[in-house]
Parts: sequence; structure tokens; C-alpha cells
Amino acid sequence: VQLQASGGGLVQAGGSLRLSCAASGRAFSMYGMGWFRQAPGKEREFVAAISRSGGRTYYADSVKDRFTVSRDNAKSTAYLQMSNLKTEDTAVYYCAADRQILTYSGRYFDTTSYDYWGQGTQVTVSS
Repeated sequence: VQLQASGGGLVQAGGSLRLSCAASGRAFSMYGMGWFRQAPGKEREFVAAISRSGGRTYYADSVKDRFTVSRDNAKSTAYLQMSNLKTEDTAVYYCAADRQILTYSGRYFDTTSYDYWGQGTQVTVSS
């Protein structure tokens, strides 16, 4: 599966953005999806994950109650709705997919658990 992330941009603190991750190829519904981010000089970190059906979601503590992950299997697209953005949310955001995640593997927070990655989209939050 190939992934294309989009929707990043420049936003003021307190604002909102919605990221999209469009998948090409077949059987999008067979992949668990994750969102990660990487700020300059830092390691890539887990943000959110969603199971194949969308019935289970998980979040990093730093984004809980502000971000919402969802998916539309009919459109082969996953989303990350980000609200009440903070300057510390500034990073390149990546979506990732793997068949095992949240079906056979609970390591949804681990970058090495994902086989497929999108190219990243920049999110910049200004104060």
C-alpha cells in the first residue's frame, strides 16, 4: 500500500487542522493505521493509532482530548483531526500502515511495527 499524507500548514496556537492520509492499492481496510510526528532534532514519536474497522483508537498522552483519529475505509483514507494546537505540536506528521497493528500486534506506538509510511506533512503552530 502507498500512503500520501496531506493537510499540514501554518496555524496559530489554539487553532485546528485536519490531516489526511490517502492510501492507494487494495484492501485499505486490512491495515491498522498510525500517526507519528517528528520535530527537528527529536526522534519520531507516536501520536495516534486506529484499528482496521476504526473501532479502537489510541493516543499519546500529549494529544489526548485534543486530537481525534478516524478512517473512512470506503475512501481508503485515514484522518487526524487536531484541535487546540500548541506550539509543541510543531513537527512533520507521518501516517503509517501495517496489517498486524491492533489485530495481531499491540505495539501500535512503535515505529518499527509499521511496514508502510507516507512522506510526511509539515505542521507549524505559531504563538
